[in-house]
Amino acid sequence: MSDADIEASKAPLMDHLIELRSRLIKALLGFGVAFILCFFFAKQIYNVLVWPFVWVAGPENSKFIYTALLEYFITQLKLALFGAGFISFPIIATQIYKFVAPGLYKHEKNAFVQYLVATPFFFVLGAALVYFVVLPMLVRFSLGMQQAGSDETAQIQLLPKVGEYLSLMMSLIFAFGIAFQLPVILTLLGRIGIVTAKMLREKRRYFIVIAFVIAAVLTPPDVLSQCSLAIPLLALYEGSIIAVSIVEKKAAASQASTGSDVSTPANPAE
Repeated sequence: MSDADIEASKAPLMDHLIELRSRLIKALLGFGVAFILCFFFAKQIYNVLVWPFVWVAGPENSKFIYTALLEYFITQLKLALFGAGFISFPIIATQIYKFVAPGLYKHEKNAFVQYLVATPFFFVLGAALVYFVVLPMLVRFSLGMQQAGSDETAQIQLLPKVGEYLSLMMSLIFAFGIAFQLPVILTLLGRIGIVTAKMLREKRRYFIVIAFVIAAVLTPPDVLSQCSLAIPLLALYEGSIIAVSIVEKKAAASQASTGSDVSTPANPAE
């Protein structure tokens, strides 16, 4: 390669690096603004996250504590980071798309947008399951283990710490949100031909075991949390089989139409 070729290749590379830097700055600015807003409203956001506990225990029995001087402040910082990730995701996804889109074909752009939309949708679906089903069930189970005091027994009362409650909430939301990406991942693998609907049907019994292993790793060590994740994963797996079969049918139809267009002889009169 000559010196002229090397110099010519530097210009596109520098353009891509400048574009990447611009996109990263915009994404970080969006995250920073979201972090400041979430920190300003951290107490209100925390009250929203505490609602499942209050709903099950009742306002009169809902009491949270913190035992270190800066524990609640650090919890608010974690909460601001957690909320900023949610709020700034559309900005970050938009910057990723604008950086990648110029190098994609039209049909690839359409597919990329679909997956960008599907990813947060399934993540929010998993988070909603945690908020409305899983966490209330865990709270109800935990409250049922309390012991009333008497002359011969000590009183055992549940007094959650603010930091531990937020850590539990975040870990469950991340676990369910990531696990609920299963249809997106399998559909993408089906689109590029790595997996097929037939293969997924044949491996169903193995995935049943894998689903409970995933649930055991990602959720707290209790049967309720693990079953709450494993059962939806099995349902999502069945939905993924249907989605992959639809992708295969569309691909087969597209190939058939392309083949028929190529095999059609030209009209001699033209």
